[in-house]
Amino acid sequence: MLNQLLTKLERKFGRFAIPHLMSIILVGMVVIFCFDILTQFNPNMTNTVSSLFAFDLEQIKQGQIWRVISFVFLPPATSILFAVFEFYFVWLIGTALENQWGSFKFNIYYLIGIIGTVIVGFCTGYATNIYLNLSMFLAFAILFPEFEVYLFFFIPIKIKWIGLADGILLLVMFIAGGLETKLLLLVSVLNLVLFFGKDFFSGIYYRIRKWYYQQKRRK
Repeated sequence: MLNQLLTKLERKFGRFAIPHLMSIILVGMVVIFCFDILTQFNPNMTNTVSSLFAFDLEQIKQGQIWRVISFVFLPPATSILFAVFEFYFVWLIGTALENQWGSFKFNIYYLIGIIGTVIVGFCTGYATNIYLNLSMFLAFAILFPEFEVYLFFFIPIKIKWIGLADGILLLVMFIAGGLETKLLLLVSVLNLVLFFGKDFFSGIYYRIRKWYYQQKRRK
């Protein structure tokens, strides 16, 4: 049903899709990260560039409306080594999803996450792109479970196991976290449920059915 709806929407609005969306966002991340590094060496700079783009409800109310969307460009790390690795990973995942789905469908997936995160931000005063990007990673793990990466640059591990570990971590964070964390986690997996929910539950149903018939034959 969702695929049919997306197909209809793409026919009408597909021309508005932004190609290479993740590459554009990544450029913004890199630029902000570089300026943040420079501010560390300038004693006259008391605030980082990231702080000017972070979601801040009070500042938004005072007219800094760019913060409603600019938080998606915040870099994921402050360490140069980890930042390079994460930048590459964000580009890899975003490019793979866009190649798999097409620009329009990928735009919709990311847009759903942004809208949900912004709504939570206006309700709680806090919003971050961390869970938004994590939902993108989980989508990648579902679509390409056998894809192999090198943990710590030399330990080969399939992406499905990292995805499973992240899923468990999200569950723990949901249980232990406060209201804003719970809401952000819920909206971050909303697009996952919309895009993969039917296949996920169908897979569980067929596995249970297969197990049931196997047990029945043994009797």
